[in-house]
Amino acid sequence: MSFHDPFEDQGEVMSEINMTPLVDVMLVLLIIFMLTVPVLTNAVKLDLPRAASAPEQLQPQAVTISVAADGSLFWNQTPVDAAAFRQHLQAAAAQKPQPPLRLRGDRKTDYDHIAQVMALAQQAGIEKLGFIIAPPH
Repeated sequence: MSFHDPFEDQGEVMSEINMTPLVDVMLVLLIIFMLTVPVLTNAVKLDLPRAASAPEQLQPQAVTISVAADGSLFWNQTPVDAAAFRQHLQAAAAQKPQPPLRLRGDRKTDYDHIAQVMALAQQAGIEKLGFIIAPPH
């Protein structure tokens, strides 16, 4: 009869990893984190005030100012003279919030007319003035 020695196969490489110690370490870490997280979160109990949200302010409609080649002024496509134009600017500056002004100038308009409109808008207290230009073809 042949006797089989269990220590005889010691030369073979073990290809499996023993997962039990890894699971034990992970469980210990989980318990440590579960115990330390409530200590780290120091919540102060406050009785916070309650406020109703304010309705969103509607932005006023933008105003288009057009300056023709001869220097005539248009307020939203309506022709206006210099006195009426100043009144419109002051009324727009008094609004809260102010409507944004968009300035359109004809290609052949002298820069002097555009500069005068910009100066009048600044004197009236207008905060937002943009320019409208045509995209290149």
